[in-house]
Amino acid sequence: MNTLRQAKIGDTVTVVKLHGEGAVKRRIMDMGITKGVQIHVRKVAPLGDPIEITVRGYELSLRKADADMIEI
Repeated sequence: MNTLRQAKIGDTVTVVKLHGEGAVKRRIMDMGITKGVQIHVRKVAPLGDPIEITVRGYELSLRKADADMIEI
């Protein structure tokens, strides 16, 4: 299983599935990250947290823990 956390800078990936439960999963979906959406990895901080992505035409920063819940 590949997750968004493992994607490299410059990769464009497609979301296959969201893991997690309850409020955490709902928050990720509210940010526009749903099954089938394209995500472009723009930047990764020097220590790996956060990850900056482009999704649905806007920039978004995710923690590593949240990126681990997004299967690509």
